[in-house]
Amino acid sequence: MSICDLFDKDRRTLSFEVFPPVREGNLDKLYETISELGKLEPDFISVTYGAGGGTRDMTLEIASRVKNAFRQEVLAHLTCVGSTREDIADILHDFKREGIENILALRGDPPKGETEFRRTEGGFGYANELVEFVREQDEFCIGVAGYPEGHMEAPSLDVDIDNLKRKVDAGADFVITQLFFDNADFYNFRDKTAAKGISVPIIPGIFPVLNYKQLPKIISLGGAKIPAALESRLHELQDSAGDSEKFGIEYAVGQARDLLENGVRGLHICCMNRSRTAVEITKAVGDFRQK
Repeated sequence: MSICDLFDKDRRTLSFEVFPPVREGNLDKLYETISELGKLEPDFISVTYGAGGGTRDMTLEIASRVKNAFRQEVLAHLTCVGSTREDIADILHDFKREGIENILALRGDPPKGETEFRRTEGGFGYANELVEFVREQDEFCIGVAGYPEGHMEAPSLDVDIDNLKRKVDAGADFVITQLFFDNADFYNFRDKTAAKGISVPIIPGIFPVLNYKQLPKIISLGGAKIPAALESRLHELQDSAGDSEKFGIEYAVGQARDLLENGVRGLHICCMNRSRTAVEITKAVGDFRQK
């Protein structure tokens, strides 16, 4: 089923994000997580491409398993990293062969060990170019990433929203945002995108921070600012894993409830391959899909 069809219905969506494990031996554990997530009846499960596009084949394997074995709709991530146009065409062919209809088109992060993104000769340098190429296939529903605080490489939020507009104009059907921890940033982003004429659905990404040690990694990857109340409380609880995790989930639930009260089209929860976290957040938020 095309995710685009979901947005034609008068309902909100619930989705989760999983990622290919670093070690192939952990696939069984990931599939246990996906099975547990399926009991929550999500509208789709997204499968990331791995840092620097390094898990391409595993992404296809996992996405196919989600779609064809677990019978869950899937959103397969696809990046420009290290791929020519011919490579991308081959990947799209593989996706179609496995019945995968939904793509999250991303430029992608630099490969491990590199600090700057470099266009592969014969490939794409920007996500809008990838979107345009995928759209030419005319068989996929295409999502793209949005950055409520602006992409780390963009000189300003306004410039980054101009880049998002290029992705939407190239054929993107919806937006899933990068993580954020202050809902005011999301509302500001939503207002600015609307002012730019971006009218496709924008789904906020929710990331539960479960311990203080996660914060530096989060900041380095996405540049999201950490509210003082969140940082200080996690710091206070860092010696108690259980209390820290409980607070992180409560914070995510508070974010989700506020977002729903303010008219978002759905929730996309990054559960870090932990089904229990997703279950607790989803149950605490309650049934929100019917508007």
